[in-house]
Amino acid sequence: MKNIFISIIASALFFFVATNFFNTQHSILIALIALLVILWTNEALPIGVVSLLPIVLFPAFGVLDIKDTTVNYSNTTIFLFMGGFMIAIATQKTNLHKYISNKLLTIFPSTPRGMIFSLAFTSALLSSVLSNSTTALLLIPIAIFLTENMKFKARLALSIAYGCSIGGIITPIGTPPNLILLGFMQQHSLEPIAFIQWIFLTGPLALVMLIIIPFLLSIGLSDVKLDNKVKLTEKLLPNQKRLLFILLGLIITLLVNSKIEPYYSGLGLNETAILLSFGLLMFVPKVGFLDWEDSRNIPYEIIFLFGAGFTIAAAFSKTGLAAVVANYMLALTDFPTIALILMIAALITFTTEVTSNTALISIALPIIYSLGQVAKIDMTLILMVATICASYAFMLPIATPPNAIAMSSGAVKVREMAKFGFIINIFAILIVTITALVYWQYFI
Repeated sequence: MKNIFISIIASALFFFVATNFFNTQHSILIALIALLVILWTNEALPIGVVSLLPIVLFPAFGVLDIKDTTVNYSNTTIFLFMGGFMIAIATQKTNLHKYISNKLLTIFPSTPRGMIFSLAFTSALLSSVLSNSTTALLLIPIAIFLTENMKFKARLALSIAYGCSIGGIITPIGTPPNLILLGFMQQHSLEPIAFIQWIFLTGPLALVMLIIIPFLLSIGLSDVKLDNKVKLTEKLLPNQKRLLFILLGLIITLLVNSKIEPYYSGLGLNETAILLSFGLLMFVPKVGFLDWEDSRNIPYEIIFLFGAGFTIAAAFSKTGLAAVVANYMLALTDFPTIALILMIAALITFTTEVTSNTALISIALPIIYSLGQVAKIDMTLILMVATICASYAFMLPIATPPNAIAMSSGAVKVREMAKFGFIINIFAILIVTITALVYWQYFI
């Protein structure tokens, strides 16, 4: 109850401060968003409960009517993610993810730097299709098993946490902000980014980050020796083989369906329908691997969180608050494009350290959209910069679930995470900016 009371008081303060700059409706919206963000952060209520509050609060305070609020909880992007959840649950149920993880660990040399690279790449690849939390929970015990040296343990745990954050940007389903961006683009009739096109855009960025971060984490570990070897599964089981073929079929379908303008127009199938179809295939007897009871493992609270994020974004746009905030930021449009993108990247990267990246990107996208209209910059480009940076939180344990899981292992100190995280944040801001200007603007 104490945290709920603190959240309400804080939101009231936000309202009174906001009235100095915005009208009453906008001030109420700011206060309600502050309430939601604080409740998400301090966990005074379950995340699913907080995520459903907009359905009650937004109509009650005249921000959006009930129809405009609830429609966001059935956004087509949500069903894309549901299909991904079903496939992820099947992957975990068959232990295919453990087989893949163990095999990936054999690619790199059995040295401290080699194992850090191995765990970073493994966590990044897995978190591109599985949840970041699941990936971190899977790999952290492997990292702790590898050595008794506490300094090395900390670096291994951090390599997993950071790898999860990097891997989340590789695919549209890798992390919630990616899907919020796709839903936002759909709401504003922007050209959607296809699944394979997304990977094509983010892959080089992720690769650069996956080279820099393990290199930084391995500094000063040259004298450390590994204490144990990871026990590998020798061969795939029959059900694992079947699932692997299904996953390959999904990848091939997505590849064939993707447009490569102007050379190939794709199959014209809806990607949400494709992924949901493969997800539902997991329940087909003798083909799939799931029973209906397994559907209880779908993290519905995350689905509600998506709905809340889309609702916040819709409220920002429909009430006009995004345009008003953008007007306050008009001074930024006088800066060169490189400076504007750099400031957006820095603002989002450091803000996401202290708040939910899902809530942050829901708030930021409408503002940046309005700003982009005034600055006349490629809209998809700056929205992509903001979305990627929302996932790049490396300093604090509250920033992302993988960071918190690494901290819970007992091997990582807050000071050490903040030290490495700050340096990596700076690298991330610079690399995202360079990638956007040198690479994305020619292929988006």
